[in-house]
Amino acid sequence: MENQTHAKKASAPSVSQINAEYVTQLSNRYWAPHAKNKLPFDPKVLEDVYEREILKSKFAIRKIMLLEFSQYLENYLWVNYNPEVSSNAYLMSICCIVNEKFRENVPAWEVFKKEPSHFPYFFKCVMEAVLAGEEAGLTLKEQTVLLVFLDHCFNSLEVDLIREQVQQLISLPMWMCILPSRLQHELKKVPKLQKFWNLIKKNFDKLEGKASEQAKMERTFLSALIKKFLGVLVSISPAGPVPMEKVHYCERFIELMIDLEALLPTRRWFNTVLDDSHLVVSCHLSSLMQREKEGHLFCQLLDMLKFYTGFEINDQTGNALTEKEMTTLHYDRITSLQRAAFAHFPELQDFALSNVAAVDTRESLTKQFGHLSSNTLHRVASYLCLLPELAEGQDTTYEKEVLLELLVSRHERRISQIEQLNQMPLYPTEKIIWDENIVPTEYYSGEGCLALPKLNLQFLTLHDYLLRNFNLFRLESTYEIRQDVEDVVTRMKPWQSEYGGVVFGGWARMAQTITAFSIVEVAKPNIGENWPARVRADITVNLNVRDHIKHEWEGLRKHDVCFLVTVRPNLPYGTRFDRRQPFVEQTGLAYVRGCEVQGMLDDKGRVIEEGRLARAPESFFFCFFVQILKNILYLCKYLVSLL
Repeated sequence: MENQTHAKKASAPSVSQINAEYVTQLSNRYWAPHAKNKLPFDPKVLEDVYEREILKSKFAIRKIMLLEFSQYLENYLWVNYNPEVSSNAYLMSICCIVNEKFRENVPAWEVFKKEPSHFPYFFKCVMEAVLAGEEAGLTLKEQTVLLVFLDHCFNSLEVDLIREQVQQLISLPMWMCILPSRLQHELKKVPKLQKFWNLIKKNFDKLEGKASEQAKMERTFLSALIKKFLGVLVSISPAGPVPMEKVHYCERFIELMIDLEALLPTRRWFNTVLDDSHLVVSCHLSSLMQREKEGHLFCQLLDMLKFYTGFEINDQTGNALTEKEMTTLHYDRITSLQRAAFAHFPELQDFALSNVAAVDTRESLTKQFGHLSSNTLHRVASYLCLLPELAEGQDTTYEKEVLLELLVSRHERRISQIEQLNQMPLYPTEKIIWDENIVPTEYYSGEGCLALPKLNLQFLTLHDYLLRNFNLFRLESTYEIRQDVEDVVTRMKPWQSEYGGVVFGGWARMAQTITAFSIVEVAKPNIGENWPARVRADITVNLNVRDHIKHEWEGLRKHDVCFLVTVRPNLPYGTRFDRRQPFVEQTGLAYVRGCEVQGMLDDKGRVIEEGRLARAPESFFFCFFVQILKNILYLCKYLVSLL
């Protein structure tokens, strides 16, 4: 994977450096606002800028930033754009500048609003280019840039110009690309849709020539894009080197799918198409998921996509579904599968006669269907309108693993959103604190993709709005915790001693080495939970420090929060820490756990009550009576109560 080590912040270029750039010299002659005698538009200049400044630099942010700063899009690209001069370099140049504007959080669509006449043709060219890919002479990196541009378009539905183009891709007619049996099944759920569908089909049959081809391309665009993505995903091998361009393309595509699912105007029709394509199942069984390093961010994005595909909402009405309604939908799916098994598959008679609670877990479903042949699994899936029917005497082209996962993932019992919130830990651990995909560092430039929820102008439900804000607030607090832990551990200077132990070469005011640690109680889990109700421990530290620092430690009270850190350094004594290198590997940090002070004990082992601490005898040894909190989010309970 690309190097994710810390790097120094890139200093802003000086005025002399900007003036010396090739882009600045060109802008002074062709498009700079202050230039007096501008030269006329020349397509060769555009091609030269794209080849030398963008493509040759591998889409370096610095080069694209200079182009955006020089008003390249406003004064040269869009004002001169028309179908006659449109080319791949022209499309890519416009998309790169728009993406850069979004990265810098500046208005990106104003120039298109002023001259909107050619935007429909431009958007059509982008659609054709992202589908053609290598056939149009575009590299995978260039296709990724186009995906990012499309993602920005789908997230800008509040702009009339963008919404007019996007609505043609995300509407009821896009259901023409799903299975006919699945289409009839979906239309029966909402009877009024059948009338609209008949009208759409009638109008489509009247179209001829280019109008018919254009309408078909728009309605099948996202379905064709999914098939193209699956082709790229399959080309990634489970072992050996993998081109990072493929990984980044897959990550950006999943981000696009998440954004389409997280907006109600796009989700209403697209969720059925996504489910019919079995994208989540294919990604779950892909080789990229098996790569721990290269596929880490991809796995996190896929988890977000799974969450939103099964979000507790009615796609057609937009109403939030209660836990009872979600349970009813789950039971309907299982009973439908049981009826199919009872009527057409005698080998599944035991499954058909079992109660739902006994067969709706992943283990039970795998056991019930695991012994069936691939052809039988295909016939079960086709009966449920998940796959096309298998002709008599024909063997399925799907692997058994795919068919089994398709049935199991669709019918397994799902954990409700409330249960997921309650299972989240109150304090972050080392796996979350130093995961730069969800807690980026201060050096994050905005160029890459993150597994974070986005705050859009629209949300699916009130719960979705609260949940996104809560997750972002929690991760923001995690970022502050990481800064404090890194600062303290760096000051402590943990090194490996000659005998393999740990020796600290420095000190920190609010960090002390633990003299003794012992677990004194692990309570049984509460009913319905699978974690201990409480964990209590005795911790002893030696306060051999200055008086004013000791007073701060003595000032700890009940319910104050502390963090327990375990380090196992590998660097020998006296090694200097390099801030440009990863922090965890240098310091040997192994574990971080949050805890809460329950009380302090005096030298006789008695709890020091609040208010009596001033009369307690001074001692260098204090024992903190620590209770590691239950992993229940109290804030989440408050948020849930608002619902």
